[in-house]
Amino acid sequence: MRVKAGLPPLWQAGGLMSTTSTTNVPSFTPETTIGAIVAAQPILARVFAQLGLDYCCGGKQSLAIACAKKNLDANTVAAMLEAAAATATAGPLEIDAAAMTLSQLAHHIEQTHHVYVKSELPRLLEMAERVARKHGWRDARLPEVYQTVLALTEEMMSHMHKEEAVLFPIVRDIDAGAADGFHCGSIANPIRQMEAEHESAGNAVARLRELTNGFAPGLEDCNTHRALLAGLAEFESDLHRHVHKENNILFPRAIARAAVERN
Repeated sequence: MRVKAGLPPLWQAGGLMSTTSTTNVPSFTPETTIGAIVAAQPILARVFAQLGLDYCCGGKQSLAIACAKKNLDANTVAAMLEAAAATATAGPLEIDAAAMTLSQLAHHIEQTHHVYVKSELPRLLEMAERVARKHGWRDARLPEVYQTVLALTEEMMSHMHKEEAVLFPIVRDIDAGAADGFHCGSIANPIRQMEAEHESAGNAVARLRELTNGFAPGLEDCNTHRALLAGLAEFESDLHRHVHKENNILFPRAIARAAVERN
């Protein structure tokens, strides 16, 4: 990995994380351990995982040493970490879903929320299994966390496949002016099923929130456990936006448009 020309200095002296006064986004020194980085910003665990850097058992390594072992440029990795921290601090950039056509909104949901879920849930499931296996002896809730994430993963993958293979193509046809051509009656029928599955997923996430004390880490939780909790909290936020766009915008507009085309 090379440092792009024009990158500003990223590290301050002293060996500790520092925070800029204008953005409140931390910057990291080469001496900062990767375990300390994840402990302070658990959401950054995904960056280390993507780069193959062990932030759990290898968490005592400094950022510079860990990068050197993987032949990675430490300045570039620091830039990635700061960019990820800034994105998490700023929150997601939301689009005006109500201004989109039905086809545009279906595409946005697939390319934004479906892509995220397909990438994120397997990562969370792997961490949930690992945490339950290693620490279930001291917290009896952890096996249920794993089983809940497993069921949620299976349900969401099936749910998204049904939307992409069946429902959204019908929505696009209706948007193009075709009559409601769903083979088992009105498009309202599969939409009701999707809404029921949304409620089931929401109940699963609510149970995960309950099992984890609101996704709050305990003092004894390892970095993998903290990363899992941060990831679950982020997933919950994305699910709320995802379901809102479907239940409150895409689905009612598709039903209304289908009724117009029938008449």
